[in-house]
Amino acid sequence: MTAHDFRLIALSMPRAEEIVRYRHSDFRVGFDMFATVEDSGDIAVLMLTPEQQTAFIKKEPHVFAPVSGASGRSGATNVRLGMADPQTVEMALSAALSNVTSKPPVKPRPRAT
Repeated sequence: MTAHDFRLIALSMPRAEEIVRYRHSDFRVGFDMFATVEDSGDIAVLMLTPEQQTAFIKKEPHVFAPVSGASGRSGATNVRLGMADPQTVEMALSAALSNVTSKPPVKPRPRAT
């Protein structure tokens, strides 16, 4: 699977939008990010819960790994795209998406004047 394949699956998710920043894309619903991928990279990141992260790592440890540091302990998960199959990535993306759509929407902060 490539970064392009990942992008197509992420954008097929309900209400998903892509925000391109520098050399990577964030996938969001409203202001809440559920995934990111570098344009030329072979690693994507999913915003899973720690429990979801553990389940995906247990199922496919060669594909999924926690992001280093505190964000990884909170569920941020690396996906090795070259080793991933589309069906598993779609399941993981769906889980990440449901994490952001099941919580109340984040309101934008007022800008300082």
